[in-house]
Amino acid sequence: MATPNLDQQIRSRIESFVEELATLVREAALESVQAALGSPAARGPGRPRTTAAPVAGGAIRRRAVRRGRGAKRSPEEIDALAAKLLAYVKSNPGNTIERIGKAIAIDTKELKLPVIKLLAEKKLKTTGQRRGTKYSAR
Repeated sequence: MATPNLDQQIRSRIESFVEELATLVREAALESVQAALGSPAARGPGRPRTTAAPVAGGAIRRRAVRRGRGAKRSPEEIDALAAKLLAYVKSNPGNTIERIGKAIAIDTKELKLPVIKLLAEKKLKTTGQRRGTKYSAR
């Protein structure tokens, strides 16, 4: 017959094994739920966040915008972007906003307001509709 001390040691090892096994099962279940829902895995401490999306196979990177959520651009910033956009359109007429954005490395979302401003000032003209809209200088 086993001694009480030996019985106690066996039970404690079994309990620790069961606790460890339960933890592993919980982690595996959590990983499978995350994979099923498509949620990204947690970032490790050494993995930095990316600030720009790769374009054209990673060869060109778009400029990262460092404004807070809902923060507005200054009028000078919009004017500078409008001038850059107009200069590109003058030398390359007939491009869509997507191509213009790729060429000057600025997201199309950021170009929307300067385009509206240049259209209102009648410095740009458009042909086509929606995504097929092509821009040229007047």
